[in-house]
Amino acid sequence: MPREALSSLTEPMYYVLLALVRPLCGIEIMERVKELSRGRLAIGPGTLYTMLAKFEENGLIALAMGPGSSGKRKTYIITRRGVGFLKQEYERLERQAEDGRAIMEELV
Repeated sequence: MPREALSSLTEPMYYVLLALVRPLCGIEIMERVKELSRGRLAIGPGTLYTMLAKFEENGLIALAMGPGSSGKRKTYIITRRGVGFLKQEYERLERQAEDGRAIMEELV
């Protein structure tokens, strides 16, 4: 994933990183994203695993070690770098919402 692609996250990418603040396997990530987005987002396995590979390549997530990480299922967790990136993205989204707030209030 080129650096430009990581300058901001798509909505599904953002929710996957949010989900990975605790160790989860693929199916759990898909369920958690749906839960966090209140049912608005459903990520399929192909999209998810492509995203996970890119996140892992860029050091935003890692394979988790410990209970629940053995067997055929891979369990992932956000890294320190991923947490920093997620916080930056949250702040970017917050600034966008704030920038639009006055305009939206004028429209009401």
